[in-house]
Amino acid sequence: MVTAGPPRVEEPDAPKRDRRMSLAQHLVELRRRAIIGAIALVIGMIIAALISNQVIDLLTEPIRIVSDSRASDFAALNFNTVTAGFDFHVRIAFAIGILLSAPVWLWQIWAFVMPGLTRKEVRYTVGFLSAAIPLFFAGCALGLWVMPHVIEVMATFVPEQGALFYQYDVYYDFVLKLLLVIGIAFVLPVFLVALNFAGIITGKAILKGWRVAVLSATIFAAIATPAADVLSMLMLGGILIVLYVAAAAVSMLFDRRRSKREESFLASDINQ
Repeated sequence: MVTAGPPRVEEPDAPKRDRRMSLAQHLVELRRRAIIGAIALVIGMIIAALISNQVIDLLTEPIRIVSDSRASDFAALNFNTVTAGFDFHVRIAFAIGILLSAPVWLWQIWAFVMPGLTRKEVRYTVGFLSAAIPLFFAGCALGLWVMPHVIEVMATFVPEQGALFYQYDVYYDFVLKLLLVIGIAFVLPVFLVALNFAGIITGKAILKGWRVAVLSATIFAAIATPAADVLSMLMLGGILIVLYVAAAAVSMLFDRRRSKREESFLASDINQ
C-alpha cells in the first residue's frame, strides 16, 4: 500500500526548476535556443526585405520635404559606392527583422534564464519586462515623430547657395541612434523602480532628486532635439519628467507596503 507523503511546500525563494544540468548540457541548451533565435531573425529579415522600400520612403520623407522647401534639388540621399544601395536595404531589413523576431528571441532568452530564477524573481522580472518593453517602443515612436522635425530644422541653417547630400550610412546611423537613445531614456524609470525593489534606493530618495531629474531631462531633450524646435524639446522633456515622477510614486508605494509587512512581522514575533 502506497501512502502519500506530506504536500510539497513551494518556497518563494526556491528555484523554479529543481533539475540540475551540467555545463555541457547548458551549452547545448544555449546553442539550441541561439539557433532558434537566429532562424527567427532570418525569417524576420526576409519579411522586412519585402517592406524595406516603404520603410525607406518613410525615413527619407524629411529629405523630400527639405528639398521641396527650396523648390530645387537642394537635398538628397547620397550613395557613393556600387553596393551602397544594397547595403542600405540590408541595414533596414536587419533593424526591422530584429523587431519582428523580438517575441521569439526574447522568449528564448527568457526560457534559458527562467529555470535558475526563484519564483519571486520570475514575478518581478515579468513585471519589469511588461513595463520596459512598451515604454521602449513608445520612446522609439516618439523618436520617429521627432526625427523629421530635427532634420527639417537643422536644414534651415544651410545657406541658400549650399546643398545637402546626406550620406546613406550616416543618415541611417543618425535615425537609429536617435530612436534607441529616446527609447532607452523611456526605460530608465523602470530601472529606478528595480533598484527600489532591490532595496538599494528608497522612493523618498528618488523623489528628493527631482531637481536633478528635471535638469537632466531638460538637457537630454535639448541635446536630442534641435534648439530651434522648442515644441519637440518640451514634449520629450515633459514625458521624461512624468515617467520619473511615476517611478518615484511606485517606489514610495512599494516602500509603504514593505514597511507594513515588516511591522506586522515584528508584531507577530513580539506576540510569540
